[in-house]
Amino acid sequence: MYDFDFFCVLQKMEIRYKRTNVEIDLDLVQEVMATYKMKSIKEAVNFSLQKIIEHQKRKKLLAMQGKIEWEDNLDEMRGI
Repeated sequence: MYDFDFFCVLQKMEIRYKRTNVEIDLDLVQEVMATYKMKSIKEAVNFSLQKIIEHQKRKKLLAMQGKIEWEDNLDEMRGI
């Protein structure tokens, strides 16, 4: 269902885009657009890609839970 040749690179705080033809499921795109009140397919696709990346980053952070030891006094650092 996806013929995906698309990329967006964050480089030196500049977002670059590549124009492409993509075959995507319009029902999914329309659902994203309706749910988040978006006006364009481009906005919906970019939003969805960002959410996928954010989700993966959160999973990696959660996987680290309990694996890092804290040895300092947080109240002291906060000045409490």
